[in-house]
Amino acid sequence: MYKKINYITAVLVLLASISVNAQITSQSPYSRFGIGNLMGSPLPQFRAMGGVSTAINKPTGYNNINVQNPASYGGIRLTTIDVGLAGSIVNLSRGSDKSSSFNGTLSHLTIAMPITKKSAMSFGVMPYSQVGYDFAEKGTISSGSNTGNPATQNVSNIYTGEGGLTKAYIGYGYQIGDHLRIGGNVEYLFGNIIEDRRVEFEDPLALATRLRNENSIGGINFSYGIQYDIKLNSKTSLNFGYSGSSANDINSTRSYVASKYRIDGQNGNTTVELIDSLKSGKSSMRMPLTHNFGIALQRDNKWVVGADFRMGSWSKFSLNSINQGLEDSYGVSVGGQLTPDITSINSYFKRVDYRFGLSYDKSYIKLADKDVKEMALSFGLGLPLANALTTRAFYKVNFTTEIGKRGTMQANALQENFINLRLGFTLNDMWFRRFKFD
Repeated sequence: MYKKINYITAVLVLLASISVNAQITSQSPYSRFGIGNLMGSPLPQFRAMGGVSTAINKPTGYNNINVQNPASYGGIRLTTIDVGLAGSIVNLSRGSDKSSSFNGTLSHLTIAMPITKKSAMSFGVMPYSQVGYDFAEKGTISSGSNTGNPATQNVSNIYTGEGGLTKAYIGYGYQIGDHLRIGGNVEYLFGNIIEDRRVEFEDPLALATRLRNENSIGGINFSYGIQYDIKLNSKTSLNFGYSGSSANDINSTRSYVASKYRIDGQNGNTTVELIDSLKSGKSSMRMPLTHNFGIALQRDNKWVVGADFRMGSWSKFSLNSINQGLEDSYGVSVGGQLTPDITSINSYFKRVDYRFGLSYDKSYIKLADKDVKEMALSFGLGLPLANALTTRAFYKVNFTTEIGKRGTMQANALQENFINLRLGFTLNDMWFRRFKFD
């Protein structure tokens, strides 16, 4: 038993160090706005159902960590570990211009363990938002007077950004009676958002300018949830759920650097001259109030179907005490899971979880008086792995694919077509048991 704990602890320490040092990357011009593209809390097994999770507790006897609604921790009866990887293929289209990219990273590391027969705690780390873009807008400017035929020259406005926020959390959930669960998370949001804007001229004698803005963010946020299920019969239940996060102020420190430079066309060397540098004192980032509502119809160990509705007051979001001009967001998900026969001995595929889902979101971005929307189709598998007959350890591999788009091709706007691939490894085990013989 102790050898197993030491082995798992060593693996978790290794994975945690990777998650701290790995840089989360993205290639999305839309991540330029706000704090970037929001990643959401659902793990792969819930993303395969379109993100349906607010009312989900345990469709089968298997324990899952549902960070989206901490009330679900109250139903966890075994020590549960979930770690995963994520990859994304993004194709950008604007008119006849197209580009493609692929990014991959460790996506999450979460742990939950029962405290009493009706309560459990969970902690972990996962991405909260991603920033990653690099694009240019070309044009011409006049350098002469407004009369006659003034000389013109080509100019490029180059925008780049990187970084994002990570969420580390610890939470507790408690079951009251047989039907009600409540819970909460204390979350620490941290990370850096770095944005650069460069103006470069075709004339090699002209000085280019660069404005660099960096926000270093770190602070406490809170989320909470409640779940209630109504038994329709001995195996079927109707579940309701709500979760949300508070509108807190998160600490932020802003660094600002303005410089001018000239690129030597012969050897490519860059000569930089600092114009201005400013490192402000402590500032703040005002997070929005968010709400998630869910409903699910479940037949134990067989199937579950559900729907989620979410909304966020992002119009009240501010960074460095400046309102970012974002819009309130909302979204809806529908999906489900089917397990043909969880007790089947002759057919492995009857024990597999088959998942599907659809999601639609109006993001907090509005461009050219048009809302930026996101739609996705998702599907996935929960693949149980063989366990030793002498233990109560259960393993499952959760694989999810999301196919969707963000934005639109109308009015020469930018559209992102993406394929998100997610792989999660889940362990259920009963720790700290005492045996007569070992």
